[in-house]
Amino acid sequence: MSNTRNDRNRRHAARLGLAATMALAASAGCSKQQTAAPAAAGLSEPAQAAGATGPQPLGSATAGRGAASQLTDAEIRRAVTGAYEDARGTNEGKNADHIPALARVDPKLFAVAAALPNGQVVEVGDTTRKFSIQSVADVFVLARLIEDIGAKAVDEKIGVTASAVPFNSIMAIELNKDKHPAVNPLVDAGAIATVGLIPAKSPEERWQRIISTLGAFAGRELAVDDEVYRSESATNARTRAIAWLLSTYKVIPDDPMSALDLYRRECSVSVTARDLAVMGATLAYGGVNPVTHVPVVSAATAAHVLAVMSTAGLYENSGEWAYRVGVPAKSGAGGGIIAVAPGRLALGTFAPPLDEAGNSVRGQRAIESVVRDTGVNMFLAAPAPTSVAVVTWGG
Repeated sequence: MSNTRNDRNRRHAARLGLAATMALAASAGCSKQQTAAPAAAGLSEPAQAAGATGPQPLGSATAGRGAASQLTDAEIRRAVTGAYEDARGTNEGKNADHIPALARVDPKLFAVAAALPNGQVVEVGDTTRKFSIQSVADVFVLARLIEDIGAKAVDEKIGVTASAVPFNSIMAIELNKDKHPAVNPLVDAGAIATVGLIPAKSPEERWQRIISTLGAFAGRELAVDDEVYRSESATNARTRAIAWLLSTYKVIPDDPMSALDLYRRECSVSVTARDLAVMGATLAYGGVNPVTHVPVVSAATAAHVLAVMSTAGLYENSGEWAYRVGVPAKSGAGGGIIAVAPGRLALGTFAPPLDEAGNSVRGQRAIESVVRDTGVNMFLAAPAPTSVAVVTWGG
């Protein structure tokens, strides 16, 4: 185990270009200064000669963000496989039980997938097993709404404030009633409001816009799991209260029960871990699906969505996640998580047992492992290459 960790640490350090070479030369007589330019780690000689300007490949860093070496497909596969093996024995957490259909899912199921800029998807485990997307869908419906009414209007009508209380909190609505009762688009109140604000002439038209958006992000047609939808609809007393409260504060312009029904349908859409990876990758690559090459949303919209994911995607644990892992992520009660390293890769995981905040335990552990081994923490950058003064002393 120690050898494996040492290998990971060496790869990580090399990838970030943090190792600088210092020369100490002895000469007789007098001291002098020499200037040495360190090689840019991970860049080819032509790239160094050109100053490494312009777009860089996966795993590299643009000017001013340090020099991270290019990640190969083999390295990604090694990181994903290692993460799967590292996390598969984790037994903490339990399935969501507020929706009976989710409580019945096999808790041992586990899958990890990574989507790359070239459209390749690396996947390990139960990646063909379908599960309900649940609130992971919130980020993509948010993207739809931003495209429809603009980022400023979303901020004004819903808000993008991080929340320190659970995702289904009614207290949060009351605490924020004077400005943003819906809090943000990634908790229940904000997600229901997001659905209710999608421009449409009828509930069915609104639904078609939502499901087609989800399909465009996934690169394939998606469908609702009727068993999960019925289970959600039969046990949604709390979210009914949230929807009516939002209506009281005039956040939802139309029938709040219609918005809630569409939200429950949205959460019941079936996906796989591979789907989540591709959906996340569409955000990672400026709104263009890397598999279908179809533009789904604008780069500006993708950036706004990733910003909200970074502050609210794992509910009250979002700040700790950003501090510890350093990539935007969004979890769902069905056990899915997406994580996005902008411009570099996206991950989709599936493991039903959740922690107290409602986030997949094994999924979090696997994502953290991949981020660590590939060096894609978006807050982590090596110093830009600079001249190094080498001083020698005589005597």
